[in-house]
Amino acid sequence: MGYALSRLEIDPDYSDSESSPVGDETDGPRSSSQNDLDHEVAQLTKMKSAPHKRLKRVVPRREEVAVSPVKMLAGREGNYSGRGRFSAADRCHMLNKYLPVKGPSIVDQLTTRAYVSQFSNDGSLFVAAFQGSHIKVYNAEMGWKLQKNIVAKSLRWTVTDTALSPDKRFLVYATMSPIVNIVNIGSAATESHANVTEIHEGLDFSSDDEVGYSFGIFSVKFSNDGRELVAGSSDDAIYVYDVEANKLSLRIQAHTSDVNSVCFADEASHLIYSGSDDNLCKVWDRRCLRSRGKPAGVLMGHLEGITFLDSRNDGRYFISNGKDQTIKLWDIRKMSSNATRTPAFRNYEWDYRWMDYPLRARNVKHPCDQSVATYKGHSVLRTLIRCYFSPEYSTGQKYIYTGSHDYCVYIYDLVSGAQVARLVHHKSTVRDCSWHPYYPTLVSSSFDGDIAKWEFPGNGENPIPMNNNNNNRRRRSHFE
Repeated sequence: MGYALSRLEIDPDYSDSESSPVGDETDGPRSSSQNDLDHEVAQLTKMKSAPHKRLKRVVPRREEVAVSPVKMLAGREGNYSGRGRFSAADRCHMLNKYLPVKGPSIVDQLTTRAYVSQFSNDGSLFVAAFQGSHIKVYNAEMGWKLQKNIVAKSLRWTVTDTALSPDKRFLVYATMSPIVNIVNIGSAATESHANVTEIHEGLDFSSDDEVGYSFGIFSVKFSNDGRELVAGSSDDAIYVYDVEANKLSLRIQAHTSDVNSVCFADEASHLIYSGSDDNLCKVWDRRCLRSRGKPAGVLMGHLEGITFLDSRNDGRYFISNGKDQTIKLWDIRKMSSNATRTPAFRNYEWDYRWMDYPLRARNVKHPCDQSVATYKGHSVLRTLIRCYFSPEYSTGQKYIYTGSHDYCVYIYDLVSGAQVARLVHHKSTVRDCSWHPYYPTLVSSSFDGDIAKWEFPGNGENPIPMNNNNNNRRRRSHFE
């Protein structure tokens, strides 16, 4: 689409020499980072992915930033750190060099658009949802064998979102209706046709006074304990559903336009983040909602609607993808109590569903931008394209990755803002992608119907399964 490649639009003054672009470099100049992120999250990220100081030492009083795998392994065998094993930061420093850029191999291919791709929390299962009613669950530890083929109930337009329960027993799927369906994916049958071969129980998110399909669900997530669901809807609201009690427990009139994405801030599930077509991100504290009825804070910075949010799962930082063709990194400590009214900065007509982003708007900045950092290079058009932090276990959340309308997957360095990889294969919009929580494997889903698997260029052997204690011990012997 001709967009400028990644650049972090902030004003700090030091650079991180670790980032080196990999992947496709043929369709434009290599992205550059003129500035680095001078913020607490940058230091936290570096601490989670930097090797022990004794391993970084080249000569007295001089350190190297990037330590080679050979030196890391030699340092571990020589017990340089005094621990006799890799720390979590040492492990991340080793593993975050091995980006999933090889391939891809095709996991599956349908003749309808793929909307959702999602690994389970432990990486053993993978879910792909398609516009043509199908939701497929694959066993990633058993050669990507199809474990469940779900045919959706009451489909309106498409499956907009899916979520796996933390115990992997249940899957919920949303569509453009207030009914979210829940399926038992632990049952023996592979085929799961709604109310034909298996029961798909409908969870009604509408209130008693609403009739028919009054709104649709764009986003749905399980709480960490699996007892609740949070959802964002086309009626500008956030819903919390009590799964155990089988009833709607909370409705928040949250925004002035569609709520395209919601997520819990951390494992405690007290804080909820929301992003909307009103261009705002909001933070909601459930502990004081009933007394205040207002958000804990508002974050401004996007010029257009927000398509997706992902939490760093620390109750402090999250990222958002926006129709202004940017990803933004947020620190909720910078939020304000209300959205500041500013003079109108949009003097053009534009609809992301069928128009390219205007040239005149690409360098416009929000006058009250509260974001910590901005990442550019990908394209957010036609659909609610998703972005994520890379896994904590293998990368220390050092990267941000996203689908794109230009048929690619982009990976950015969180600290430097550099584009470190651009994965090229698909023939249509990549709406979603998912990085394995432990291994250098990334799966992308596209409107061309392909579910494509990207891996680190290794010897092609399957990784060690992680579902029993013996295998866990073998894995730790390599990386710890």
